[in-house]
Amino acid sequence: MADNIKHTSQVSKNEEDAISLRDLLLKLGEWRRYLLSKGLIIIIAGIIGGLVGLGYSLWKKTLYKASLSFVLDEQKGGGGMGSMSSLASLVGINLGGMEGAGLFTNENIMEFIKSKRMIKKTLLTNVNFDGKEQLLIDRYVDIKGLRESWAKNPKLEGFHFVPDTNDYIVQDSLIALYYKDIIKNQLKIDKPDKKLSIMQLDIKSEDELFAKVFCETLIDNVTEFYVQTLTKKSTENLNILTKQVDSVRRELDEAIGGVAIASEANPNPNPAFQRLKVPSQKKQIDVQANTAILTELVRQQEVARLNVRNDKPLIQALDRPVLPLEMERVGKAKGMVIGGFLFGFLTVLFLLTKKLFNEIMSEPIAHEI
Repeated sequence: MADNIKHTSQVSKNEEDAISLRDLLLKLGEWRRYLLSKGLIIIIAGIIGGLVGLGYSLWKKTLYKASLSFVLDEQKGGGGMGSMSSLASLVGINLGGMEGAGLFTNENIMEFIKSKRMIKKTLLTNVNFDGKEQLLIDRYVDIKGLRESWAKNPKLEGFHFVPDTNDYIVQDSLIALYYKDIIKNQLKIDKPDKKLSIMQLDIKSEDELFAKVFCETLIDNVTEFYVQTLTKKSTENLNILTKQVDSVRRELDEAIGGVAIASEANPNPNPAFQRLKVPSQKKQIDVQANTAILTELVRQQEVARLNVRNDKPLIQALDRPVLPLEMERVGKAKGMVIGGFLFGFLTVLFLLTKKLFNEIMSEPIAHEI
């Protein structure tokens, strides 16, 4: 009895699956016939899409991409310094800055390159374009055709950018707008291989020379800023050491002169009067003390000078952009194919959705009848 019921249930389930599969095939066939009946509409939509794609390929300007790959040199200065002696500590020498700086690492150098400070500095850099000196930001304005809109704004009449100034509100406002456009549409920095420390900076622009020069100038400015930042404390310490060396050398010269004067005052002192030797002996002690201090300071000065040199390298460029640059553009044939396929697909999707919606809406009415 139970086996018969189980067998009957299995048969019913198989019949339902067969019916469902048949219904699906019938529905697909119905949709196919429906789409064939709308073939003219789909073809027209594809033609319109192809024309739109063609228009886009003609309207879209060619972009030039300048790529520069580099590695970050994380070498730390002060590797052979050790600690300063107590003598140097007494004269106020601080070695904290001679051990390198951890401001830039692989983790944050990419964000620093995209910082507003670096982009602004680069835009306000004066460079040579085909023998003509021009600010990069002026070149950017010309590429974008922004001077025409400036002519309609009284606040921008006769305006020009001025480097090395922080008191120009209009200039800062314009740079803030251009900065957003550059970060969003033109600048990209990434690590092509996450396992390696090699990074790549890409700059896209409608102007080939601008893309190349902006890319190189940005990296140069970042490197220059890093050198100044990383060597700031070590340079200050070197300057302090230099001043101390000069000061101790002057004191040593005076002590040597004092010994000579004291000796000349009593060229043949009476052995019975030992106090006559005291001035000369004091000057001798000053000479010995200043000689020891000067010797130590000169040694530390040379170490500090070497440390400043070791701190300088930051970015080692591997591949710089070379003309002609890589071009990015949408070809006419490619634009037509993509546009035609996209419009055709959207039209098919719209027709099927409309048909399905009409079928669902018509079911309750048929049921009531």
